[in-house]
Amino acid sequence: MTRLSQRFIEDRDLRDAARAVLTDDIDRLRATLGEQGIASRVSSGVTTTVTDRMRAGARDVLAQARAQASDQKGVLALLLGALILFFARGPILDWLEEYDLPEDEDAPDAAPALEPGEGDVA
Repeated sequence: MTRLSQRFIEDRDLRDAARAVLTDDIDRLRATLGEQGIASRVSSGVTTTVTDRMRAGARDVLAQARAQASDQKGVLALLLGALILFFARGPILDWLEEYDLPEDEDAPDAAPALEPGEGDVA
């Protein structure tokens, strides 16, 4: 046999082996698609992938937040206090209005207006 015909036979055998593997994969795919449709398979795969990525990302963010919080306890306490005051501002303002001192009725509301020339110093 010539070298070309030997290589042709090897290539054909390799092609036949690849075709057998491909045919087996297609048969297996048809069997699994009969059990579960393409749409449900894709949606469950996407949902699972997205959920797993979100969980991993949330874990990373939580780990970073814990590390930063342990380094910045004063800033965290200040932020927490500001949030509490922000959400409790309504009741706090109502409480302050209850204990507001009554205004003196004899005191004028504003300073009297000066007539032109009254406050001039020459």
